[in-house]
Amino acid sequence: MIKHFLKKTIAVCLIGLGLGILLVLLLPITGWLFIIGVAVVCVGFMWLAC
Repeated sequence: MIKHFLKKTIAVCLIGLGLGILLVLLLPITGWLFIIGVAVVCVGFMWLAC
């Protein structure tokens, strides 16, 4: 049970980190940093799904 909770916590942190990267980087639009932010959010959602 604790492992499941830890897994969800890490996923939420990844999603938050990705969204933070996206929000900061949408000010000066830089392609590769935007892609990194999207990738981090996707990894977080995939982590939640499994």
